[in-house]
Amino acid sequence: MDNKNSPTEKKSPPTFWQMLHSVLAAAFGVQSERNRQRDFSHDKPWHFVVLGLGFTLVFALGLLLIVRLVLYFLGA
Repeated sequence: MDNKNSPTEKKSPPTFWQMLHSVLAAAFGVQSERNRQRDFSHDKPWHFVVLGLGFTLVFALGLLLIVRLVLYFLGA
């Protein structure tokens, strides 16, 4: 009998680095099924929401910085 999926087995929540990896993988659309199941097996989605919003903010600000640098060096 396989005890990996036993409902009585208490799994530890994902670490910060595992959650960050999941957010980055999901942003690029390459999340593995095993990691997705690990992420959705815990009742704390707010950690992923906050990390996702933070990633989106950093990504958008990074793009803005790149565009401004390109425009600056082009003399526009």
